[in-house]
Amino acid sequence: MRIVSMIASATEIVCALGLEEHLVGRSHECDYPESIKRLPCCTAPRFSVDGSSADIDRLVKQTLHDSPSVYRVFDDVLRELQPDLIVTQSQCEVCAVSFKDVEAAVCSWTGSRPHICTLLPNCLADVFEDIQRVADAAEVSRQGLALVAGMRERIRQIDERANYWGRKPTVACLEWLDPVMAAGNWMPELVAIAGGINLFGQAGAHSPYFEWSELVRQDPDLIIAMPCGFDLERTRREMSVLTSRPEFHRLRCVRNGRFWIADGNAYFNRPGPRLIEALEMLAEAIVPQAFAFGHNGMEVFP
Repeated sequence: MRIVSMIASATEIVCALGLEEHLVGRSHECDYPESIKRLPCCTAPRFSVDGSSADIDRLVKQTLHDSPSVYRVFDDVLRELQPDLIVTQSQCEVCAVSFKDVEAAVCSWTGSRPHICTLLPNCLADVFEDIQRVADAAEVSRQGLALVAGMRERIRQIDERANYWGRKPTVACLEWLDPVMAAGNWMPELVAIAGGINLFGQAGAHSPYFEWSELVRQDPDLIIAMPCGFDLERTRREMSVLTSRPEFHRLRCVRNGRFWIADGNAYFNRPGPRLIEALEMLAEAIVPQAFAFGHNGMEVFP
């Protein structure tokens, strides 16, 4: 079977199912495991993503106003790869190449068309269903069941320990910095499993914008900045948009050394197998006396 993955999380799912040798193409965002970078790239953003949070937010909105998508799909590359299976998503047209993008790229093909497997990860249960959906489409259903069972067991162990440790701290997860956006979808669930009380964003719902003044008013015990698509270094560079605000250093979590920055791109924003590692990082930050996994995808700021 020849597989093309159009989203980074799906690439990680395919590899976790033991199917890396069947991957023949990837999206521009697929970067893990390192070995898949050798594969031809089938997509690109329509604008430079090197700007600030505010620049990217403005360009996304402008591009969506002028074009049906913020991404290009290279239909000539896809056609040359002749995939049997293309994995894409329909959860967010901003975060990754969507089903509409892929369908438009292959609609003119004559003869046999590839099967398009569309993922819709709005919450944690959806992530498990999507893993099994990929496994079924790739005809490795048993591997999917085993992968999901292993993830569920690791979640159970963390939940059991984290939520019997006394007072639960309040937590704010920031998925964008300018404008400020809270993390929704699966993140409120992960915060609760890791022993915290999530203040902004709802499980199963898209990430909402909210006012900085509301964050200051709530004054959480813990804040984690995990901008979508940013690694630790990029997040660190972007933090001046928050530290320049007069209230920043008066926040309880900053005074107590509990303002964290995270590699959102690799762990928290990807609905795939490494969400378990994201959960372990959350547990270490929220209940530090109970966990010591030793991950390096989060660090205290400043």
